[in-house]
Amino acid sequence: MPVNQVTLEARLAARSDLRFTPAGVAALDFQLAHESMQVEASGERRVACELAAIALGPLAKDLSAVAVGAQLRCRGFLARRYRTGTSVALHVNEFELMEGN
Repeated sequence: MPVNQVTLEARLAARSDLRFTPAGVAALDFQLAHESMQVEASGERRVACELAAIALGPLAKDLSAVAVGAQLRCRGFLARRYRTGTSVALHVNEFELMEGN
């Protein structure tokens, strides 16, 4: 089975209001902002990016209570943001608040 696992430390940059799917499952769309130094081709590179993310179920409810600006460690997988689109989102299966929040 191909691997599709992502762990990302990022700031909760923005989030929408908690919503519910037609099946009654809680869903939360949010944006993560990441900055770090990475090694590439034997040199250091500063990386900065924003990534769309989504959480479902109890995790969505938990994330809806986290303050925008909080530092998180998120784990999940990449998938299309929308069923018919081509953009990608991190589908978060677990998260933790980083120290200092």
